[in-house]
Amino acid sequence: EAHCYTIPSSFSRGLRLELPDHVMLLISGTASVDETGKSVHVGDFRAQCWRTYRNISRLLASEGARWQDVVKCTCYLRDIERDYRDFNHIRTAFFEWLKLDPLPASVGIQARLCREDLLVEIEATAIMLRSK
Repeated sequence: EAHCYTIPSSFSRGLRLELPDHVMLLISGTASVDETGKSVHVGDFRAQCWRTYRNISRLLASEGARWQDVVKCTCYLRDIERDYRDFNHIRTAFFEWLKLDPLPASVGIQARLCREDLLVEIEATAIMLRSK
């Protein structure tokens, strides 16, 4: 839950949906924030992007999932014309390092994010086989 953030918010960091044979994880928009919800790496797009991927990785792991289970990402950039090249470079390097195949479906959107100091936010959907 995001209630404990420095700037209180009312949303779930993610939801776990139990389906008959699978589990679906809906990871809320995640950005470069620390454990208390404070923005980190202010002004540094690349560092914010890496921190965002780190935060999503931890959310996935907390539910027994991995990036290999992610089927779709929605990526919000404050200034897509300025930052898309760096974003794509980092995403490509990260996904290559993980050896993802297939790659998740993805969409990139320019958007005003919830805080002025955040430059990137990513939400993810993961599907994995349900443990018996």
